[in-house]
Amino acid sequence: MQIAHKIELKTNNVQVTYFKRACGVARFAWNWGLAEWDQQFKSGQKPSGMALKKQFNALKEAEFPWTYEVTKYASQQPFLDLQDAWKRFFKKLGGKPRFKKKGKSHDSFYVGGDQIKLDESKRRIKIPNLGWVKMRESLRFEGKINSVVISRTADRWFASIQVETPISFPRHENQVSVGVDLGVLQLATLSDGVMFQSPKPLQKLLRRLKRLSRKFSKKIKGSGRSKKTAESLARLHMRIANIRRDTLHKVTTTIADNYSHIGIEELHVKGMVRNSKLARAISDVGLGEFRRQLTYKAEWRGSTVVIHSRFFPSSKKCSSCSNVKETLSLSERIYRCECGLTIDRDLNAAMNLNPVPKALREITPAEMTALRRSVHPVFVTSIAETGNQLQLLCG
Repeated sequence: MQIAHKIELKTNNVQVTYFKRACGVARFAWNWGLAEWDQQFKSGQKPSGMALKKQFNALKEAEFPWTYEVTKYASQQPFLDLQDAWKRFFKKLGGKPRFKKKGKSHDSFYVGGDQIKLDESKRRIKIPNLGWVKMRESLRFEGKINSVVISRTADRWFASIQVETPISFPRHENQVSVGVDLGVLQLATLSDGVMFQSPKPLQKLLRRLKRLSRKFSKKIKGSGRSKKTAESLARLHMRIANIRRDTLHKVTTTIADNYSHIGIEELHVKGMVRNSKLARAISDVGLGEFRRQLTYKAEWRGSTVVIHSRFFPSSKKCSSCSNVKETLSLSERIYRCECGLTIDRDLNAAMNLNPVPKALREITPAEMTALRRSVHPVFVTSIAETGNQLQLLCG
């Protein structure tokens, strides 16, 4: 199994200068390769990443000697990444590769595992042509290091260390199943009545974000104050992303650890964000990232994830009699059926998504306490605590 651990680095000015230089080399190699790819493709040739890398290496010593100041992988890996990007584009799995601009693109560079050394006792990593760099934490996993990607977020540098390890997670002995309904008001509602609230970091920090954006727009472009404000703005964006990512990891890990059969709906997030009134709220939740994390974590633990079609009427279908309503507006938060069922809308959808349909069971205080400890006390509630009048199988 290959697992990546992203660790923040404790850098000094010399190390930051080296990292910026290596990122510049990687960006230059990408742009050079993309320009050559376009030129060869238009002339009727069939370009490839390996051929472009050989062509670049032949010119490097004479025309680009400054690329030798950093690791060789910084000027070689971009060509392989470029080839993968074109493959994804032709398979309609991604957009067309674009040129990278300094200050606009994500700064990162790749280092092969053969040039990397770790000193776990002193929590440091050795980078070629640079030396030892301190890490803020030790590597969690043991095994062979395949590669490392050094990247920058705001003004902080990180090392994503990919390790090939035989580690395995405990398999589920129970056969507990659950349906998971994702939404904007509640991040996730489970078919057993547990609800995970979203911290909504963008909504809470939006006022500060707008203020910093206005302040940055008034600065003279390229000035010292402009760069300082841009760094503050980048740090705020990083904080928002970190809060969202932390919550998603905790919630998905909790679900994957406690359920062996999980049902979830395939959401067309790209189409959902086209609604201008809901786009910001949907992006603030991170629905696509939730499904991605839950899928691979469940696979690690031997759980089964059932993906229902996006056209499956989980909200309109009655979880008791299976009757499907023709229309159901977003303002209707309580689902009422002709059979007499009155139930929370999200809970009804979660019960329909459950791979093994069953009646709503009562969550014990001990189970609720354990869930709150694993996620956050504020973000975990139950249907009974929301005050909704539920009546299952009435009449």
